[in-house]
Amino acid sequence: MKRNKMMMTALSVLGAAIFWLSGCSNTNTRKITFALDWTPNTNHTGLYVARDKGFFAEEGLEVEIVQPSEDGAEVMVATGRAQFGVGFQDSIAPALCQEEEIPVIAVAALLQHNTSGLISLKKAGIDRPAALEGKKYATWESPVELSTVQRVMENDGGDFSKLQLIPSTVYDVVTALNTEIDCVWIYYAWDGVKLELDGYETNYIDFGKIDPVFDYYTPIFISGTEFLKKEPATARRFLKALRRGYEYAIAHPEEAAEILCKAAPELDRDLVFASQKWINDYYKSDAKKWGYIEPERWNRFFRWLNDTGLMPGTLPENKGFTNEYLN
Repeated sequence: MKRNKMMMTALSVLGAAIFWLSGCSNTNTRKITFALDWTPNTNHTGLYVARDKGFFAEEGLEVEIVQPSEDGAEVMVATGRAQFGVGFQDSIAPALCQEEEIPVIAVAALLQHNTSGLISLKKAGIDRPAALEGKKYATWESPVELSTVQRVMENDGGDFSKLQLIPSTVYDVVTALNTEIDCVWIYYAWDGVKLELDGYETNYIDFGKIDPVFDYYTPIFISGTEFLKKEPATARRFLKALRRGYEYAIAHPEEAAEILCKAAPELDRDLVFASQKWINDYYKSDAKKWGYIEPERWNRFFRWLNDTGLMPGTLPENKGFTNEYLN
């Protein structure tokens, strides 16, 4: 009996050891695919920091960061080809009010304020929205885009019909502004900083600062509703690690920029460091915690979309986002 008891004890210890080792093995690591919205830039710095610093690994996650497919990060997330990705409040809006809505939801704010707007070279004289009259604007012909430009012009006393719309997809802002184009829509942290580094004097119409309606959430972190339903704990672990990545970037901007450069060596190093310095305050800003989506700000933009009739249906209050998975 003593021998049997000793053997039982040994087996219990061995079993516990096997269980502990299996918990630490790679076989239990959850693989996550994350879809970017574009090529790597300082919007994504905290993501790369979280991977580089092992924050994802500490949560039992192996994260693969991929470029978006032709149908975009939103569709990749909705179809389960990616568990998380980068989206935009304005771009997911149409998918949320269709008869068969795309199962995507915002789970965290990437930036706390809209940093996009219209930029022009100072010599063009566009120092206010009304001054867009008679100028040439490169448009991708989105109804929300054009209605935004129309509202800021008309609120300043301008005539939107006098703005010359030039259908164009701008890949290089510097090149575009040195052609017939007078004005383009940009995210300042990248293209605006690039123009500064190249020594250009510019005028910038900051949407979020001139009209509260346009201080919406762009960009955002998105996930699929089916994934969240099946793996809520995984989602929380992912966002916990992601939060640590962005908070580390806030505290160590130069090191974070170095990590981004290492992950994407094709990037302009000077631009990355200058952009990181510019954008750092926007990751958390005045929010009570990282990633938090303020319902009133989210709903204010959607109410404007409803009022203008730009959507195929009506967007209900608090539709399309959740703070449930933030730690």
